[in-house]
Amino acid sequence: MSLKKAYLKQVKGITFIGKTDSNHWITMDGPENFGGSNAAIRPKELLLLALAGCTASDVVTILEKKEVQLNNFEINISAEMQEEHPQVYTKINLEYVFYGKNIAREAVERAIELSQTKYCSVTAMLQKAIEIKHCYRIVE
Repeated sequence: MSLKKAYLKQVKGITFIGKTDSNHWITMDGPENFGGSNAAIRPKELLLLALAGCTASDVVTILEKKEVQLNNFEINISAEMQEEHPQVYTKINLEYVFYGKNIAREAVERAIELSQTKYCSVTAMLQKAIEIKHCYRIVE
């Protein structure tokens, strides 16, 4: 089993900096009315980016191995959150958007499927608690 470590340090109020084993710093913050300075991403928002970044890495790598040429690629993420505390995400939708010519739908669908069911560890962790759906578009 691999042990991972992270470090978090308060800057002021609920403004924090943190780093992990990769030794890269990230800033997290909250709104001013909650003790923050509204200067950085919220911790809960990082979950959405972690999910998108994990699956994006898988999908792009799989498509490169299949020699699919992408001009560009993006993921649009939307999430529903419950009103009462703890205000957790209840549903997340990922829209994969592929830009390029002659992109095979079968290759895209297989890459997304492999990421969602086999490779993306963030999906594997989050889907135990949150409904995660996906769709895709190909833009030529």
